[in-house]
Amino acid sequence: MKYESKIQTIKSIIAQNVGVELSVLRLDCMHPWVNGNKWFKLKYNLMEARDKNFTTVLTFGGAYSNHIYATAAAGNLLGFHTIGVIRGEETLPLNPTLSFATQQGMQLFYIDRETYRHRNAIALQKDLQQRFGEVFFIPEGGSNLNGVRGCTEILPKHSAFDTICLACGTGTTLAGIALSLHPKQRVIGFPVLKNGDFLALEIEQLLTNYLASGLPVPSNFSPSWKLICDYHFGGYAKVNNQLLTFSQQFTQDHGVPLDYVYTAKMFYGVMDLLQQEFFSIGDRLLLIHTGGLQGNQGLETHKSCSHNHS
Repeated sequence: MKYESKIQTIKSIIAQNVGVELSVLRLDCMHPWVNGNKWFKLKYNLMEARDKNFTTVLTFGGAYSNHIYATAAAGNLLGFHTIGVIRGEETLPLNPTLSFATQQGMQLFYIDRETYRHRNAIALQKDLQQRFGEVFFIPEGGSNLNGVRGCTEILPKHSAFDTICLACGTGTTLAGIALSLHPKQRVIGFPVLKNGDFLALEIEQLLTNYLASGLPVPSNFSPSWKLICDYHFGGYAKVNNQLLTFSQQFTQDHGVPLDYVYTAKMFYGVMDLLQQEFFSIGDRLLLIHTGGLQGNQGLETHKSCSHNHS
């Protein structure tokens, strides 16, 4: 699948008032099923699986996981059998995310939350291999060096932006983008989890491991990044009316649908920071839309979900 970047300028009075230019990188428009940062996180994982002649890919996620959704679709497109290890009990009928995954041929296997905490442990992976045979493991969210490597390809080459903003779950996407920055560029991550400061250590670890791995790094590498942890709205997948109203209004004003778990929180944070004059006059901001719109239908039956997100 070829990736063509689509950048949309946002005409915002709030941004104009403080002399800041606002644009959105629309990764949600790449492909109907495998889009956003998921495509980049899966790219080198699936290439490695193919190079090593694996026919089955096994990965992990929650019941509304964008990663499960995208892995099922990408596996189907590329001819892999896929297995999704799902956190928690099976609930029937399946929600839209898991229903789609099974339609794409993914086999679902449920484990309790306590066991799920050990998803990266060798003992559990051995158990899963005994059950399913030879499988290629992709960690939850594609959060490994293959995932980071893919995310180094997100930013358009020679982009003339000063500040890149994105929502953070595992920090993998931010690490990849930090590795691809030009000098004088910086990236700001907005964790969607409560107490998201812990991600700083995870990102440092990903960067350290990546640099030690011998994988390609730009010659002018100078990562400048920070986290702003004030816009999680109560924690992962927590949504309130304030966020829903903002999201709905933003879509109406600018024609950009937002997902509630990730992108809406980051956009809200950026607009709030603009009003606080956090950014410098003349700053050119690029907000990364990391996809994930499929999760809206499962999380919220609010009428703002009835927008056509195709």
